[in-house]
Amino acid sequence: MDATGEDKRQEPALDATERERQGVFRRMERHLGQRMIRGLLAIIPLLVTIIIIRYLIAIAEGAMRPMVNILMGAPYMAEIPASRALAWTAVALLTLVFFYLLGFLVSGSGGRRAVSAFLNSILNRIPVVRNIYNVASQATEAISAPREQDFSRVVFLEWPRPGVHAMGLVTGQYYIPEEDRATLLVYIATIPNPTSGMLAIIPEEDVVETDISVEDAMKIVFSGGIVLPDTMRLGDHIAIGRPEPRADDSPRE
Repeated sequence: MDATGEDKRQEPALDATERERQGVFRRMERHLGQRMIRGLLAIIPLLVTIIIIRYLIAIAEGAMRPMVNILMGAPYMAEIPASRALAWTAVALLTLVFFYLLGFLVSGSGGRRAVSAFLNSILNRIPVVRNIYNVASQATEAISAPREQDFSRVVFLEWPRPGVHAMGLVTGQYYIPEEDRATLLVYIATIPNPTSGMLAIIPEEDVVETDISVEDAMKIVFSGGIVLPDTMRLGDHIAIGRPEPRADDSPRE
């Protein structure tokens, strides 16, 4: 055949080879990208922890530096070997002792109320500082409160409409003697901030019991449903968790 006929027969073979080569490159690129992203996600908690610790250390250093400078200005302090290290150590120990004494003071209900009343009487008089202090105080109380004692158990209830179930934490109950039934107070926490949410008053027979612990429920709320128990009981049924299939996990031709 002529040269034109040979070119027409070779073009499909070249195109198939080029498509196969591009497919291999795409698979390698997708494989490397997925592994790199997963590696980054795996180390993000460590990076966040390091950043927070460095930030706290910087705040503590800035707060203690004036006291260290005062100690360094004391007579004959400069003549002591490693005087700056000793000054930092002494200030750190004094800070720990101060926090211990303050914690001992507020451990009792009377001391805690006294300290809170003293701070409120001062800070609540300042318009901008008042709002910041109230938000920080509420967040601190929410973090330090023993959640296992506040919530008795975890249940599911239909909310916000029939057919949709929300996870709630039982905070208390009322008994109605005339009807011989119990009514539960169920706190429905918002995700990922459990310090705000909805309070539902619902008959006990309308909730779905589960074996999820309060600790596991808090993990679900903080993670937005990403961290789930392997199995959980929903009424008379056992639910087994499994990850949602992703588009890149679909079978390829």
